[in-house]
Amino acid sequence: MKTLKIARDQALARVILHRPPLNVLGIADLRELSQALERLREDPAKIVVLAAEGKVFSAGVDIKDHTAEKVREMIAAVHEVFAQLWALPQPTVCVVQGAALGGGMELATACDFVIASENAQFGQPEIKVGVFPPIACLLLPRLLPWPKAMELILTGEAISAQEAQRLGLVNRVASAEQLDPEAKAFIEKLTSLSGPVLKLSKRATLCGFKERWEWEEALAEIERLYLDELMNLEDAQEGLQAFLEKRKPQWRER
Repeated sequence: MKTLKIARDQALARVILHRPPLNVLGIADLRELSQALERLREDPAKIVVLAAEGKVFSAGVDIKDHTAEKVREMIAAVHEVFAQLWALPQPTVCVVQGAALGGGMELATACDFVIASENAQFGQPEIKVGVFPPIACLLLPRLLPWPKAMELILTGEAISAQEAQRLGLVNRVASAEQLDPEAKAFIEKLTSLSGPVLKLSKRATLCGFKERWEWEEALAEIERLYLDELMNLEDAQEGLQAFLEKRKPQWRER
């Protein structure tokens, strides 16, 4: 795989993002990630760990793939990644160092557990380039108090790892030096348990969650708004182009 590393360690399967320097994911990378996750559905591993190399976990999906020519293909690729992630029978643990922004934050938020370094930041900056984050729009109102979900999505401002932990998005925060030992200790608590029981317990918990979360229906409507309404706005095109040209957007619509 070009932008992923898959590592096995007894009861663990590790999926490691490897696209330096910011682990920005293009359409091809997203497809590679979804294929890796799909294969892990039949893997005997007890736990799936999602991590990244470098100083940054992930700055999200490549802005170049948000343009009108590629956006439908990009949205479909993003959808498939999260469909495969949520279909995993194993509990998932995300280990975050540095920034998790845009699709990077969505990846972390969609995992069952998050272990973060104290210098990590979480944010959905899409609004600043004239678009919105579909997966975050699905997840954050269900995981956070309404005002905080709205603040993260509608301002695009990032929060610290400590704030994310206070809000319940992060399970553990450790110093940069202690991130790996802290993650290892947390994961070992899980791997010491019965694999089949872990998987059944996850399924049972999701049953309770899905009674109030028909995610496929909700995400389909979010994606329709993105593709059929948002991408027809002049400001969406301006915001994306301004980012690519490294200038401040000039909003034209009210």
